[in-house]
Amino acid sequence: MTEFVRKITPNIKDDVLAGITVSLAMIPEVVAFAFVAQIDPLVALSGAFIVGLITAIFGGRPGLISGAAGAVAVIFVHLISEGHAKGMLFDVPVENMGYFYLLAAVILMGVFQIGAGVFKLGRFVRLIPHSVMLGFVNGLAIVIFLAQVRMFSHKEMQITVQGVKEYINIPMQGSELYVMLGLVLLTMGVMWFLPKITTKIPAALTAILITTGIVVFGGLDVSTVGSYIIEGGGNGLKGKFPTPNIGLWENLPFNLDTLKFILPYAFLAASVGLIESLMTMNLVDELTETRGNGNRECVAQGAGNMISGLFGGTGGCGMIGQTVININAGGRGRLSGIMMALTLLTFILFTDKYIEQVPIAALIGVMFMMVIETFAWSSFRIIRKIPKSDAFVLIVVSAVTVIYDLAIAVFVGVIISALVFAWENAKKIRARKRFSEDGKTKTYEIWGPLFFGSIQAFNKKFDVKNDPDHVEIDFVESRISDHSALEAIFNLVNKYEAEGKTIKLKHLSKDCKILLYKASPKFREVIVEAIDDPRYHLAENPEKFPKSLSEYKF
Repeated sequence: MTEFVRKITPNIKDDVLAGITVSLAMIPEVVAFAFVAQIDPLVALSGAFIVGLITAIFGGRPGLISGAAGAVAVIFVHLISEGHAKGMLFDVPVENMGYFYLLAAVILMGVFQIGAGVFKLGRFVRLIPHSVMLGFVNGLAIVIFLAQVRMFSHKEMQITVQGVKEYINIPMQGSELYVMLGLVLLTMGVMWFLPKITTKIPAALTAILITTGIVVFGGLDVSTVGSYIIEGGGNGLKGKFPTPNIGLWENLPFNLDTLKFILPYAFLAASVGLIESLMTMNLVDELTETRGNGNRECVAQGAGNMISGLFGGTGGCGMIGQTVININAGGRGRLSGIMMALTLLTFILFTDKYIEQVPIAALIGVMFMMVIETFAWSSFRIIRKIPKSDAFVLIVVSAVTVIYDLAIAVFVGVIISALVFAWENAKKIRARKRFSEDGKTKTYEIWGPLFFGSIQAFNKKFDVKNDPDHVEIDFVESRISDHSALEAIFNLVNKYEAEGKTIKLKHLSKDCKILLYKASPKFREVIVEAIDDPRYHLAENPEKFPKSLSEYKF
């Protein structure tokens, strides 16, 4: 127990203050999550507490902050609306049925994520190129910036011609807008200048307290967390829905139809959550020059979502914005995440009236500073220096992140990068041709990787009909990579034999030989096992490496 405490509290003061700061910065995004997903803010805040606490204790990346993120909320919007409609079709109609389907989907989402961790799929995050990472960071910074810009408006209810009530956003104007801008700039100014004076006081938390103090004691009439929640249809932080309990599960039909309905949403949400969490983990790795455990993080995220769903909370994942705030505030250990979750719980249970007094402008200022620190400004400097394909990927990923969502952006970026890599390597296949002294044997020395992309160019290198009766293919500078390569070599051997000519394959590495022997016994007749190339001789017998320069024969 002592060892556990020592591990989670390497820097108690910074972690505690960073956790409190992040909890304040998390509220606007969690509330936004609730509005997007059309659920009560209390549900989203409860989910943020549960997911944040479990991942902080058991996750694979100390310092990473998890909670109810907008990227996951977008996926559940359609599920909730469809769920409401399905509930009205029951023999006994059930109100808010979409909420119960949401809980089931969140639990299933957790199951998928735990499975990804158990089967060690977290390692595949290493396949994400750096250009995709830069695009992801830039796109996410733009999304966060646009979300804050939309806060410079307030909701007003109007009644349409059909008599339907709806809320519309009215942009701020006049003194209201100027006061809002002034408070935002004040918050950003405090965060900008305070670290130049001292780093012992967390800049974000200090800026929030100063701005809140000015609003409260100055009697300024501005939007606060409390008014923002009420505008969204809630009734303060306490919400208008009862606290979820196990009895609510009686409303959910446990059958195959329910599984078919929630399965696609749960899988997509699990994928988005893991991608955002693992990429955020990579970002923290770079910022702190330490290494996280991706598979452990997958399991922790899944466990957090399962427990959150069981207790009536929403799903969540790693939050890059809040994580950056935590790191910049000095949060490095697990205690910062634990403190964030406990502070959030305290706000929900005891101090909701105080947190409701925090002006939205203060939180917007914190998020604007986080955008400035998150955006990879170096991408403007290097975009002309890196390969054009990487620059294209960076721009595309940024654009798709803003227009669609993170998961699609990452998939698109990885696919484009993989296609470019395959295309570039396909052009590297070469064949050097030479004849023996008597002219009876022709040797093809193959250079470059042999895989599905280079097969067409590989086949064009050979002149089966005009070649002599004896042909050798030397793979000393090549490797056989996939089934397409195996099939190409097999067909080539058959063509030469059909012409009555002999063909031999030389200098194949051990793994290439294994692939060929498994593909067809015929290759045992054409592969030359003797190793007469000095490079392969040394590789196959490392004990024969010279121990000093004097052993080399020049």
